[in-house]
Amino acid sequence: MTSVVTSHEDGHHGPAKGLMRWVLTTNHKDIGTMYLWFSFTMLLIGGAMALIIRAELFEPGMQLIEPEFFNQMTTMHGLIMVFGAIMPAFVGLANWLVPMMVGAPDMALPRMNNLSFWILPFAFGMLILTLFSEAGAPNFGWTFYAPLSTTYAPSSVTFFIFGVHLMGISSIMGAINIIATILNMRAPGMTLMKMPLFVWTWLITAYLLIAVMPVLAGVVTMMLMDIHFGTSFFNAAGGGDPVLFQHVFWFFGHPEVYIMILPAFGIVSQIIPTFARKPLFGYASMVYATASIAFLSFIVWAHHMFTVGLPLATELFFMYATMLIAIPTGVKVFNWVSTMFRGSMTFETPMLFALAFVVLFTIGGFSGLMLAIAPADFQYHDTYFVVAHFHYVLVPGALFAIIAGVYYWIPKWCGNYYNETLGKWHFWLSFIGVNITFFPMHFVGLAGMPRRIPDYALQFADFNAVASVGAFIFGFSQLLFLYIVITTIRGNNKASAEVWEGAEGLEWTLESPAPYHSFSEPPEVK
Repeated sequence: MTSVVTSHEDGHHGPAKGLMRWVLTTNHKDIGTMYLWFSFTMLLIGGAMALIIRAELFEPGMQLIEPEFFNQMTTMHGLIMVFGAIMPAFVGLANWLVPMMVGAPDMALPRMNNLSFWILPFAFGMLILTLFSEAGAPNFGWTFYAPLSTTYAPSSVTFFIFGVHLMGISSIMGAINIIATILNMRAPGMTLMKMPLFVWTWLITAYLLIAVMPVLAGVVTMMLMDIHFGTSFFNAAGGGDPVLFQHVFWFFGHPEVYIMILPAFGIVSQIIPTFARKPLFGYASMVYATASIAFLSFIVWAHHMFTVGLPLATELFFMYATMLIAIPTGVKVFNWVSTMFRGSMTFETPMLFALAFVVLFTIGGFSGLMLAIAPADFQYHDTYFVVAHFHYVLVPGALFAIIAGVYYWIPKWCGNYYNETLGKWHFWLSFIGVNITFFPMHFVGLAGMPRRIPDYALQFADFNAVASVGAFIFGFSQLLFLYIVITTIRGNNKASAEVWEGAEGLEWTLESPAPYHSFSEPPEVK
């Protein structure tokens, strides 16, 4: 057994041993690779569900699917994208890069690392298989509000609860592993304030995961008790409160939103300095801004609940606390722009995705600021404006950062360059597709179109048709990404040791002097 685990370098085993290499591996690179492939598989499955939703919404009326199946698709799409695509992709990048960036030989707890990955296929396999059950898949939205998810839920909700527990266990184990690796296994001389920003963002994210995943476990356990054991946590008839569910869920849910974006900040903070040929502007302020965002994410949860009848003072507190998050986020955007200012910029595929991230994530941030205004949120709440907002944060935000990271590091991972022309095609198709899809949703939302409905009034038809076309452009362009990744891995376009020309060492350097053209006249030649 040991020989299989330790001899993963040569890869010349029989089929059983070759398979067992992946099942038993404790190598952080193998496990990172498995996370990334798993998340890409989930992205395609969740994306197919989104395309079913958009195909139905292409025109008013009921065309393709039943309303019940539409609800199942919206629920499964949200759950799979959040917990199955975005989060495992970031954990995969962390597995690959954190040990190398801090100079560690592997993750601190390699066997637990293996286990935390292998839990996931079973959790999501069970969730997806509910589609084939007699009761049907969960149909209560990805936020699974009680009493929809308790009193009126299909019996498959029990499998969903078990799946959520497994996913939470995996996340907590992964977070413990990352914290232990970063704090205990850094190379001599690498102080905390010399770590690459990707490592910093993941350290902070890992603490967020450990803080909020037990809250999610708690709320689904309360659901389980209400369904099977006669309790009334969320049942008003038994003295419970459905709004309690929202408080507990969003106390998990809002930090969870930042769990999905902080590692993206780290990736973009690695890529922009490389292609601007300048050190990152304001390293320390980036670290403090990330920590501030993480802290503030715990005191804003009820901005998701402005319409449930909160006291006015409570609404004011959550409104102002939410607006406060714009300050550290603005610091980050300012620092990225300042890093690019007067740099020797080139526009390879990773940089294009990183630039799209900065611009489009900022749009998502501004629409979030609109939603933070309590009296205005009474109009926006549960409309397509909210859908537009969080998709601008999660698709050109989190997903574009992950794609940028893959293009940026894949030459280091497999020793080959990807095809730059195809990479740029992938970028422009994705960039155009994502904006055609989600920008019109702002307009139909402001005009009053509610979300999560399979049919809609005639006046929303044109924008919905446009959004559906954009969704198919964006969705199918990800198949090009799959092709690029496979051909890169199998290719023979060998990468140089430096990989990105003229950027030697910038990925790691924090204290090197800026190039002279950034701030001043050329230095005198002696």
